[in-house]
Amino acid sequence: MSSIAERWRAVRARVDAACARAGRAPGEVTIVAVSKTHPASAVRDAAAAGARDFGENYAQELDAKRGELREVDVRWHFIGRLQRNKAKLVAGKVELVHAVDSIELARELGKRAAPDVQAVLVAVNVAGEDTKGGVSVADAPALVRAVHELAGVRLDGLMTMPPPGAGRRPFDELRALRDRLQDELGAPLPVLSMGMSGDFEDAIAAGATHVRIGTAIFGERPA
Repeated sequence: MSSIAERWRAVRARVDAACARAGRAPGEVTIVAVSKTHPASAVRDAAAAGARDFGENYAQELDAKRGELREVDVRWHFIGRLQRNKAKLVAGKVELVHAVDSIELARELGKRAAPDVQAVLVAVNVAGEDTKGGVSVADAPALVRAVHELAGVRLDGLMTMPPPGAGRRPFDELRALRDRLQDELGAPLPVLSMGMSGDFEDAIAAGATHVRIGTAIFGERPA
């Protein structure tokens, strides 16, 4: 069985190759190693191999791992659906909140992050799946404008999580939406968080700046 270090190096090589095919520099793509439900020791192993950005889906698990790994030089990302009453466990403590889907959540993050400013992404449900969070493509512009005007948060871009096997099209759609919203706002939205273990190469070809990779690095999640 491959070690976490070996799997990390394999993913890093695949990301670099995907960047080369797309005519992009490897440094343009941040690998967020999705460590949810894996122990803190797995994060230590990945960090020792070279990973620096780690994604968690659950606020209390993030809080516990941050406490256990204070001496490890990592950047935390919150990538799951966040309840407003858990915002205090995340705001001001992570590099980026990937899945803001309401103005109320954005406002709570800004309030809890003070005096810091919390970087956030608006989650867009490009495929229109009933089981997924995020706003629709039609509703995204209004939320993006509202979040952009809020104090206490900085809107850095968009994220999406299409269904498995959807191919490149949802990623191209998110990039086109981002480009249009940048023009409308007259402000940069540099981040596109899209692509996971099964489709990150398509996402990189479409312009992803952050890919969220769990299984390919850590293996199957513990039961």
